[in-house]
Amino acid sequence: MELVAGGRHLCAQLRGQILAGQLSYLFFSTTMKNILVPTDFSPEAHYAFEVAVQLARRTGGRVLVLHVVEMPETAQFSTYGGPVTGDETAGAHGSLEEVFVLKLLQATKRRMHQLIAEAAERAPEVPVQDMVHTARLHTAILQVIEEKQIDLVVMGAQGHTVAEHFFMGSNTERLVRTAPCPVLAVKHPMPNLDVQNLVFPSDFAAEADCAAPELRAMLALFPEATLHLLNVVPSAAQRAPALEKITRFAHRHQLARTLSAVVEAASPSVGIPEYAQQVPAGLVILPTHGRTGLSRFLQSSIAEQVATHTFPPVLTFRLGHSRGLADPTPAAGATLQSA
Repeated sequence: MELVAGGRHLCAQLRGQILAGQLSYLFFSTTMKNILVPTDFSPEAHYAFEVAVQLARRTGGRVLVLHVVEMPETAQFSTYGGPVTGDETAGAHGSLEEVFVLKLLQATKRRMHQLIAEAAERAPEVPVQDMVHTARLHTAILQVIEEKQIDLVVMGAQGHTVAEHFFMGSNTERLVRTAPCPVLAVKHPMPNLDVQNLVFPSDFAAEADCAAPELRAMLALFPEATLHLLNVVPSAAQRAPALEKITRFAHRHQLARTLSAVVEAASPSVGIPEYAQQVPAGLVILPTHGRTGLSRFLQSSIAEQVATHTFPPVLTFRLGHSRGLADPTPAAGATLQSA
């Protein structure tokens, strides 16, 4: 079994915390209360917004909608649509570029207010706030995550077929690698967040134990869902050992409503989307460590590819660094052992 020393040490510590019922806030929060939705007002971003509002309704949380405007270096405007100096007649003293940016910010605020009104009609109990940020997209998202203590980012994702789109897959992939909280990538409309099948792909080595609290949290969030424990193997000869690993994992963590699945495929990035579409999956759950400290299965590149190419929403979280998916209490009578 190949395991990075740091990953083994992390899971050993986590096992002790689970048995003691004490989970660090750095790793988990109590629930997904603060949800961030970056938007460029594209259809994909709107799909993400709809999902975020439905999630907040389930968790009793709130939604923050973020639009990022990359300002010209010469423009001097606040994020509320006015000149930094407070002079409302910026056009008389500034450049045409500044006038354009001012109009853009004002139009942005109007579109944000439309989203807030839409949420108020669909889910009046969900607080929705808007924010316009002036920075690079990735920098702005990370800054807001830190400042607002965001538990989950819900982001519209596209494939790589629409050139130079503001929300191309590369932005989602980059956020998957670097965000300190879980990231939910949404590609298609989900007007009703009725998740019947959760898919958790893994090789079920010792590192996978770190994800057990998140899996229990998702089962609690979607009480009607079945959790599919999926292992993708390259040949039929590996099916029996893979199935045994899944069985031990489910028993070790006393996971309810599970289904064990072993499929053959050239790689996990091929097998996961195929299985997700076959089930069909309502949500795919993928842990990642970013670019370092990974087992051979849970590579960031796999998480990125699946997050932007599978059809169902894909939830990614960084093992040992995420907050937002909580299971504050261990499973009753849980017995943990090495895989």
